Amino acid sequence: MTPVRVIAIDGPAGSGKTTTARVVAQALGFAHLDSGALYRAVTLTALDMGAGAGATRVLAAADQARAGLVWAGGEFRPDVGGVDVSEALRSDPVTQQVSAIAALPAVREWVNRKLRTAAAAHPVGVVVDGRDIGTVVFPDAPLKVFLTAAPEERARRRLSQEGRALDRRSVGRTSRQLQSRDTADSTRAVAPLKPAADAVVLDTTALTFPEQVDRIVSLARKVFTQLDIAHSPG
Repeated sequence: MTPVRVIAIDGPAGSGKTTTARVVAQALGFAHLDSGALYRAVTLTALDMGAGAGATRVLAAADQARAGLVWAGGEFRPDVGGVDVSEALRSDPVTQQVSAIAALPAVREWVNRKLRTAAAAHPVGVVVDGRDIGTVVFPDAPLKVFLTAAPEERARRRLSQEGRALDRRSVGRTSRQLQSRDTADSTRAVAPLKPAADAVVLDTTALTFPEQVDRIVSLARKVFTQLDIAHSPG
């Protein structure tokens, strides 16, 4: 039986995981699974329904609102009760609360089950990005990549993506915020941020976006060609 085709892309905040994963998936004809969008969808339902911070109430709200990822238009999109909530997920209240809700073990397991179900159902393959995809969610993924870059470079990319000024003060402030998030993510008790033992660590500080995409696509084609040969009859 051919193993599930999963590419796990992990990395710290601002490393470009989601955008990279989306373009890599397009290049390979795979689907993109954004774990962060699912955590944000859970957070959105908790806020909308006044569920508070307890895992039981948060997940009850998510189930009642039918939060999840829906296959539509050739991609998985965050959905709540049949409504595309991609824009709502980026609101300030969701951004402020998502880290606390995502740290709840029961919420993480709920999200992990959703991701595994979606990956198993896709007929071609998936590219999944997050912070514990290669270490916890898909530890047997044939290809694991850990994206990283210098904090200052990640800050510049984040500010540029948001259309904000790239002056020294803004870059410095955003860089410190990202480093603080790195510390919190890498020292948390549940699923800390770290490269999987067999991950390819890709420092993109000096790479252009097309270059980092090409590196991962090349790795993927090599890995999956070898898997196809290993599992071919005879």
